[in-house]
Amino acid sequence: MDITSIIIALLTLTAGIGVFLVACQMMSTHLESAGSRRLKQLFAKTGQNKWVGVGIGIAGTAAIQSSSAVTVMVIGFVNVGIMSLAQAATIIYGSNIGTTVTAQLVALGMSGNSSISTTLIFAALAGVGTFVTLFSKTDKWKQIGGIFTGFGLLFVGLTMMSSAMEGFAMQPEVKTMIAKFSNPLLLVVIGAILTGIIQSSSVMTSIAITMLVSGLINLEQGIFLSMGSNIGTCVSAIIAGMASGTNAKRTALLHLIFNVMGVVIFLILALILHIASGGSMSYGTIFGGWFPSAPQLQLAMFHTFFNVCTTLVALPLTNLLVKTVCRIIPEHEQPVEGPRLKFLDPSMLSTPVVAVRQLKAEVENMAEMAVTNYHRSIRIITTLDYTEINEFRKTENELNFLNQELLKYSVLLSSKKLSTFDQQYLSSAIRTASDLERVGDYAENIVEYADSLKEQEAVFSKEAVSEILSMEHYVNELYDKVILAYHKIDHQALQQAEEIEERIDIFTDEMEQNHIQRLTEGTCSPTVGAEYLSLAKNSERVADHLINMAHTILQLKPEPESSDNN
Repeated sequence: MDITSIIIALLTLTAGIGVFLVACQMMSTHLESAGSRRLKQLFAKTGQNKWVGVGIGIAGTAAIQSSSAVTVMVIGFVNVGIMSLAQAATIIYGSNIGTTVTAQLVALGMSGNSSISTTLIFAALAGVGTFVTLFSKTDKWKQIGGIFTGFGLLFVGLTMMSSAMEGFAMQPEVKTMIAKFSNPLLLVVIGAILTGIIQSSSVMTSIAITMLVSGLINLEQGIFLSMGSNIGTCVSAIIAGMASGTNAKRTALLHLIFNVMGVVIFLILALILHIASGGSMSYGTIFGGWFPSAPQLQLAMFHTFFNVCTTLVALPLTNLLVKTVCRIIPEHEQPVEGPRLKFLDPSMLSTPVVAVRQLKAEVENMAEMAVTNYHRSIRIITTLDYTEINEFRKTENELNFLNQELLKYSVLLSSKKLSTFDQQYLSSAIRTASDLERVGDYAENIVEYADSLKEQEAVFSKEAVSEILSMEHYVNELYDKVILAYHKIDHQALQQAEEIEERIDIFTDEMEQNHIQRLTEGTCSPTVGAEYLSLAKNSERVADHLINMAHTILQLKPEPESSDNN
């Protein structure tokens, strides 16, 4: 093999790896968009059942073809406190099984002995998908086209890699050099390092399958490389965990311990098997016997077998693993002072469809905080009892913080690949956060009116207080309908909210007229008149901003087969 042939083979190999990585990313992005509704529902079902967590991990990873993305997202959930370490552990177990899907697809594509190879047929789907994307007018078909294109390019990349590796495999000196890498521990380390660079265990295993089929490595080498890939895939989680809180660090460490534990167990079993059989049996001979004449299937099935067995071993040890990581990383951080996001974490940006779901939860939480402060302001002004004033001020600061942070997060999220529905929601969320911040401002105005009453040593009449409480009741009734409309994209609830808002407008006029009547009769002091009328107007404006929140659903087209988009 002359220098020119070597350069051509290296360039072909590099190009093949590049095409393969782009194909995986393309498949992941379009699968994520196409399955956004199901993915959102999936991660809303996390519970205490360990098998449910494993199932969610398998399905979530199979859906977006990235265990790293699922793990990083889980770290985000743990970091904001909406998922426990035990729940995160079971999802991580499942994600390791889900990541074997890519290797199985590669093995399937490289199977068959017909004159027209399966690889070539699958590679042709890249062209089919491109045509579908170009000539489709709906997002659904464009996503399907993108999936086909990514799937086809996967095998275009495999073909290029296989061609380059076959050239190397034909050189005795190359095979002799690679054959020297026979130490299982060394192969595991190499697999871990390469996966850490590539950032995908499924891609590393797929490359190992291609090397195996090309004759560049043997099955035993491929097996230990794939085992090492499970450790290397922890890099993304470690990076995400190190930049986050204590529980996020614990989750990343748990992920690493889980994968290292599986590799150590299988290395020990390999040694025992070798000694017991006198060197005649190994994982290679076992899986070679189970799947004869199909090296690609042998390695893909071992990869699946390894991850399933590791999960079965780790599942009953989950609580012990959680306790272990908690001891290694103790709770030494001080509780976070000041406002913070409750449902969102920067790491969730790796899975945009779930980040949108969490953004919606954050907005709804902000709405609850704003209305809670409105109720506090009403209690303060009607009783002049300032017991809740510290909570009121703290919440007002949090509302201002959330308005700014949700805007920043939405800008980051808008740069991601999103469905039309999620793009529409994202644009409305920014306006909604601003409306809710204004609700908090009007509540703050009402507290200032209470301060004025206190300075004047004046109070509202019983009739005035009764009307204020009636107004509060209307606003609360409106809020309930607004949240229902917003959460469920319920147009009937929106109509009911609009009817209540109209009643609030009418009742505001009645409050003004009644106040004038009381002034005429002398049952109400003129000194409190300005505060009373301002309070009525501010309550009406609170209602206006709440109805604005509900009106955002008018621009949203509900996702198919779902009325609940959270």
